[in-house]
Amino acid sequence: MTSSSNQFVVASPPTDAISALKFSPVPNSTRFVISSWDKNVYLYDLRDENGDVGEGKLLQIFQHGAPVLDVCFGANDDEIFSTGLDWDVRRIDVPTSMQTVLSSHEAGVKCVVYSKELSLVVSASWDSTLHVHRINADSTSAVIPLPSKPFSLSLTPTKLVVAMASRALHIYDLKSLALITDQADAQPPQVNRVDVDPWQRRESSLKFMTRAVACMPDDAGYASSSIEGRVAVEWFDPSAESQARKYAFKCHRQTVDDVDVVYPVNALAFHPIHGTFASGGGDGVVALWDGIAKRRIRQYQKYASSVAALSFSSNGKYLGIAVSPGFEDGKDDVSEGTVKIYIRELGETEARGKGAK
Repeated sequence: MTSSSNQFVVASPPTDAISALKFSPVPNSTRFVISSWDKNVYLYDLRDENGDVGEGKLLQIFQHGAPVLDVCFGANDDEIFSTGLDWDVRRIDVPTSMQTVLSSHEAGVKCVVYSKELSLVVSASWDSTLHVHRINADSTSAVIPLPSKPFSLSLTPTKLVVAMASRALHIYDLKSLALITDQADAQPPQVNRVDVDPWQRRESSLKFMTRAVACMPDDAGYASSSIEGRVAVEWFDPSAESQARKYAFKCHRQTVDDVDVVYPVNALAFHPIHGTFASGGGDGVVALWDGIAKRRIRQYQKYASSVAALSFSSNGKYLGIAVSPGFEDGKDDVSEGTVKIYIRELGETEARGKGAK
């Protein structure tokens, strides 16, 4: 299905593979942040000095000592959190450009998320731990061991989903994690490792390694994707009736010379208003899905390289698309001009579900 959206390319993209793209959660903000293997975090705004939406303006670059693997906004547009191969979890104060290390893992840090409801920052590292930080208090970070190496994090106002190796998924209650930081606070700094049982333990319904996970905006469930061209949709409610609703489907496959070529589904993002979701694959394709009606709403034109990251703006009007070869492993042969950031301005009904009025 063709699209009524307008699309433009953002000027001044990173010089190496993009690892993450996140729009600000602040209502009607047009700022977004990008992390890259070129050891930088980039802050952009779609609006120019006159307040008009143009082709994206690079506001600031925050240098790091190693490739940056993930990034997210904090309580507002002036607070950013980043993680990467320097093993650190960093808070960036935008007005001063000051970087503060919240904690250090014992290996590269793959993911970081922020809960505005509880002022929590949660990071997930290849050392198979979560670090939970309470931002609005002078607190010690709690270290939670994981059974496997984490690949992706996503959260709702009440829950945190951790997707790991061996097809393992843990769902944590965020209030319980907040209490754990308070308990860790009461201990000496060196005694902050806490064994905590997740609210739910699950095995992914996808047969192959999980690549991404994204939570529904209504706090009801999540979608996950695999390296083998599939997406699963599941609900938190553990009742048999609710669990019977879960399903998985094939996507991001191309027929080349009569052979079905399967690509990883690298990115997932839910629309904040309509609850539909976008998927981005190694085939360079972005598709919009209605998870309730189990239908594809539309598919956009094929991009020149793999889709590395996706993010909707807080008002659902814009979809950010990071196109980047080699983003998975920071390949050295990323050619100049192949890393691009596209912004789609969506039509009023473009991301609306099939059954929506």
